[in-house]
Amino acid sequence: MVAATLCAQPPAQDPVFGTTVFSSAGLEGKVYFLSPGAQELPRFRESKAAGTIYTTKLDISPQSFNRGFPGIGDRFEWFAIDYRGTIWVDRPGVYRFRLLSDDGSKLWLNDRLVIDNDGLHGPEPLTASATLSRGLFRLRVAYFQGPRFELALVLSVRPPGQPWTIFNTDDYLVPAGEGRTAGTVSAIKRASNW
Repeated sequence: MVAATLCAQPPAQDPVFGTTVFSSAGLEGKVYFLSPGAQELPRFRESKAAGTIYTTKLDISPQSFNRGFPGIGDRFEWFAIDYRGTIWVDRPGVYRFRLLSDDGSKLWLNDRLVIDNDGLHGPEPLTASATLSRGLFRLRVAYFQGPRFELALVLSVRPPGQPWTIFNTDDYLVPAGEGRTAGTVSAIKRASNW
């Protein structure tokens, strides 16, 4: 495994794409380098990852990024990260998701596409809703950065009857003594600009 902490230039504190510290409750992100000129997310299965990182949240507000990837290389443009993890939804109902990215990104729950915010673009948020049952869900967020220097990646959620918050896997842990019941996704309302 390649040792890497993916950081950007700070205004006050470095935003973090992830660290090499393993977290079974977090998201595992495979980092890929792209060829210059890529217009959309790559087919990850056809590429070899340059490294692996872990995080519990995606909260990188729009900003400059030019330091590269310590431990992986000086790449600060033309890269992609494929985050995957398992979450537990305790309260069934309609969940709203907002995915802001610069450049492209996509969100899946149980392999069902919820938000498609792919392509080269500036910071652009899209929202969607999905009706979720109680249980375990496979969550995936794929992201790519095209040309230098600005980037962003923020995943937010609004659970039933709750305010918007940054999505954090620590808030969606399997409770002690709970079974491994698979959750279901239904009634996805397609993404729109917010």
